[in-house]
Amino acid sequence: MKWSYSSQRKEYGKALVELGRARNDIVVLDADLSGSTRTVDFGKEFPERFFNVGIAEQNMIGTAAGLAASGKTVFASTFAVFATGRCFDQIRQSVAYPKMNVKIAATHAGISVGGDGASHQTMEDIALMHTLPNMTVVVPADAMEAFKATKAVAARAGPCYLRMGRVDVPSFTDANTPFEIGKATMPRDGSDITLIGIGQMVASCIEAAEVLQAKGISARVLNMSTVKPLDEEALHKAVMETGGIVTAEEHNVISGLGSYVASYLVEHRPVPMKRVGMADVFGESGESDELMIKYGLTMEKVVEAAEEVIRRR
Repeated sequence: MKWSYSSQRKEYGKALVELGRARNDIVVLDADLSGSTRTVDFGKEFPERFFNVGIAEQNMIGTAAGLAASGKTVFASTFAVFATGRCFDQIRQSVAYPKMNVKIAATHAGISVGGDGASHQTMEDIALMHTLPNMTVVVPADAMEAFKATKAVAARAGPCYLRMGRVDVPSFTDANTPFEIGKATMPRDGSDITLIGIGQMVASCIEAAEVLQAKGISARVLNMSTVKPLDEEALHKAVMETGGIVTAEEHNVISGLGSYVASYLVEHRPVPMKRVGMADVFGESGESDELMIKYGLTMEKVVEAAEEVIRRR
């Protein structure tokens, strides 16, 4: 399938500027990476509401919590590995526990960070944020969805984690595609198996569904852009109507989307399932597309998983 590619980070920056124009309570913080996270766009137009705290991510979260306590809606941005791992205690104690209106909007998540290597390729950030009570976790699938998700988390009360990547990703949604926190969308319907993706792996699921169609297998694709709260209604419907599940994520398969889906299935409707994602290993330095292939985050692996699930079913 021929895709057009766009930047989630750029759409995030664009959405922040639009929010800043519409709402005086929007404040943005960054930890000396505003050019990369694209919060620089907000800073240029609203310098009085933009704060570069320097390479001090933990202080950034504390500052964000203080601003939120004074009535502001605060976006705090840096790379995902720093936003979640380095700041977990501050997020837990100062944001999640008191239900502060802080939106942790992280970029450069996953293996596709590429050349920065394992120290920057966070594969456990969804797990960390998902474990926190009161935290909403959103993983937009493409650039347009990143724009909509930014607007949506700004409108949602309480702590939110918004996860975006570094590289341009395939675009398959448009301005008319619905987006709602807590609701999955269905880019493709099918009756034999359901492929559930997040982030850029949704595009891989769509490609896999086309390959499977040529083999006589009808695959449904769900874009589970909200990981928490999970759309259990859409998941239940998929299980009842297709009888098998494959999950795909640019994240450790331990305590990621696949684990959350599996937990639901075990308790409600056990069916054959397979997880596609990063095995329980660290990454390495390399080109983004090469790393995705090496670690099995591809359309081909989704197809293989689907065929295995159908055989088991």
